[in-house]
Amino acid sequence: MARDEVILAIDQGTSSTKALLVDRHGRVVARASEPLGQVQPRPGWVEQSPAEVWAGVVAATRRCLDGHDPRSVAAVGISNQRESMVLWDRATGEPVTPILGWQDQRTAGRCASLAAEGFGDLVREVTGLPLDPMFSAAKGGWLLDHADPDRTRSGRGELCLGTVDSWLLSRFGGEHVIEIGNAARTQLMDVRTGRWDPRLLKIFGIPPEVLPRIVPSTGAFPAVRGLPPLPDGVPVTAVLGDSHAALFAHAGWRPGRVKATYGTGSSIMALCPDTTVAGTALCLTVAWATGPDAVAHAVEGNIRSSGSTLRWLADVVGRTPEELADLAASASSDGVHLVPAFGGLSAPWWDSDAEAVLSGMTLGTRLPQIARAALESIAFQVEDVVATAGPHQVLLADGGAAANPTLMQIQADVSGREVRQSLVADLSALGAAHLAGLGAALWSWPELEDFDRTVRVFSPRNDAAERRRMLGAWHQAVSRARSSDPSIPGGTP
Repeated sequence: MARDEVILAIDQGTSSTKALLVDRHGRVVARASEPLGQVQPRPGWVEQSPAEVWAGVVAATRRCLDGHDPRSVAAVGISNQRESMVLWDRATGEPVTPILGWQDQRTAGRCASLAAEGFGDLVREVTGLPLDPMFSAAKGGWLLDHADPDRTRSGRGELCLGTVDSWLLSRFGGEHVIEIGNAARTQLMDVRTGRWDPRLLKIFGIPPEVLPRIVPSTGAFPAVRGLPPLPDGVPVTAVLGDSHAALFAHAGWRPGRVKATYGTGSSIMALCPDTTVAGTALCLTVAWATGPDAVAHAVEGNIRSSGSTLRWLADVVGRTPEELADLAASASSDGVHLVPAFGGLSAPWWDSDAEAVLSGMTLGTRLPQIARAALESIAFQVEDVVATAGPHQVLLADGGAAANPTLMQIQADVSGREVRQSLVADLSALGAAHLAGLGAALWSWPELEDFDRTVRVFSPRNDAAERRRMLGAWHQAVSRARSSDPSIPGGTP
């Protein structure tokens, strides 16, 4: 291999598409980003344009390669937002529906009906996931109900249903495929066998003819085609869900580590060799697979509203999230708690009917106290999941909100754990690059272990008694938001 070869990593996220060029030493030599919008045609509905998603990938790629020789790209790695679902025409490649985003709640009623019919235990046992509108299966059923209600076109194989990775790969042509970690988040795959489960397809109304073939995180995938200025034929050697990719970039295969990504929402994930331990509070998923028989499982908890909580409050009060974070840095919450259950509560509660609550206010409460409560709500939610995930000593933090030192210190104080904030930006894209470089033989596993992973360390500044007091007050606030009798983290929601 020539020493000037690079990996192009594309991270297609909820609010933007990013592209990185990574050299053979794991260093980022170029980056670009394109914003991505979403629409909310009704309360609880979240949609994105498939064409806009693809246009953002093309634009970010072109800008990232500006000034670089496209022929130096040895391989492409992709990370992507998960659970979002789209339907397209197999023959033309044109989308038939919008993308239903992972935050979309339009199928909450359908999930509740399936739970009432007694399907919740089967879904949890097979997929490792609770019946919840966040996951793809009910979204896929809704799309088909509206685009192919009698499933005639589906049965003839004329339509393709897929997650964002599957949609992006379809732009290159070739076989309709999906990466196994993304497939694990659809709620249609048996998490232990890595195959679509016929019982679940029937429950959700998904004909097998519309589904992609499940492949490992290292492929085989269609090679690049029609992504200028890249020449056609560049191999795609890695695809990972965004949270999985961040865990990979953190070297999350090392023991005693749990990863938290602080984005629009949050994903907390740790490898889990024992596929029986997820219980009912967390999800069991596939982190990645480097081959058909090399599957790494993980436990995961998802939080719907973390960074978006500050954005919501900023919109309400006419400030920016950055201004609110500055106010929070020098304030105390003074007993105020904000439980941001704007679309219900996810892990470890799984209460889709929970409602957002702002409690503990007095006549003396002002914006700094509420801003502090909003920031603390992120740390409290993350700790509820981390505590359920097991006895991890180190919390690895990444994502946009992780750059806030006040939040990271709150997180260390709340959890009683060492928090290591990654100082490397765009970790999801970087994780995809790391795995793609292995597939392209630009580096080996020992060389990957030695890559720079610069962190800033935050250590707890309070004692166990204070942590118990803080968490107890938080859980009282959560109980007010719950739609039913509250359970403790790790219990049955």
